[in-house]
Amino acid sequence: MDRFDSSPETALTWHRKGVGAALATVVQTWGSAPRRVGSQLVIGGDGRIEGSVSGGCVEGAVIVEAIEAIEEGEARLLEFGVSDEDAFAVGLACGGTIRVLVEPVGKVLSEDMLAELVQIRAGRDAVAYEVNITTGKRRLVRDGYAERMRMDRSGFAEDGDTFVAVHNPPLRLIVVGAVHIAQALVPMARIAGYDPVIVDPREAFASDQRFPGEQILHDWPDEAVAKLGLDPRTALVLLTHDPKLDDPALQAALAADVFYIGALGSTRTHAKRVERMQAAGFTTDQIDRIHGPIGLDIGAAGPPEIAVAILGEMTAVLRGKA
Repeated sequence: MDRFDSSPETALTWHRKGVGAALATVVQTWGSAPRRVGSQLVIGGDGRIEGSVSGGCVEGAVIVEAIEAIEEGEARLLEFGVSDEDAFAVGLACGGTIRVLVEPVGKVLSEDMLAELVQIRAGRDAVAYEVNITTGKRRLVRDGYAERMRMDRSGFAEDGDTFVAVHNPPLRLIVVGAVHIAQALVPMARIAGYDPVIVDPREAFASDQRFPGEQILHDWPDEAVAKLGLDPRTALVLLTHDPKLDDPALQAALAADVFYIGALGSTRTHAKRVERMQAAGFTTDQIDRIHGPIGLDIGAAGPPEIAVAILGEMTAVLRGKA
């Protein structure tokens, strides 16, 4: 599922408005397919669309099939070969093959199940949508497919019949400290698929001029993280060097289930940080979750390279490589 993909929400809205809707999902690819498995296109009964399954290569054919599927109330499993010429037009070196599952909302994908999926997504909870393409059985799985969920990897289960669509909350990065490193890290993180938030009560640092178009909170960090909430799809990066600002947010993160905690500072600075967390009553296992000094050891020099090291470490932790 793509980071900003609102296909389930759109499909539910169109269905409830009486337009009719079908969800088309890429369930399998071979070769250099234009879109990854799990990508979705919503098709309305009147031909309106939102999203993409191929970047434009086969959308026209999918729309025709989807409108017919809505009228007939039956799911369709489609297969398309994308030519080298069409692939080149959307920026790929060569073509490939994709399979697309079309599910009309109502008679195939029930309104109740879709509404439940939308509600779960709104609460920033992770869930897998499971459909057996042979039997047509569908269900939502909250606890399961741990590896798929961690890797954001939709696809067929080992039985070859059960397609699992991963619905993870968007990745979020909370940066405490609107310093030079943050100015480099925030745009990099956005490119990598994160929703960044800058937290710093010092308005001279955390300004629109220094972070144009970004979400900025001038609250004290503990108040900010309380507002934002901390969950397994959140990374917390502490960059102020000031315990008065870093420590309250750090303590909140240690008590939560964020996937990454990183804190700027030397080995000596980190040792003092560990002592403060021990004094605050945190266990060794909790404190060991802190990545400090922050970032991969790549010999980084200067804010941009330090930002690269931080983002690299975040990615390694997220994907289970660190």
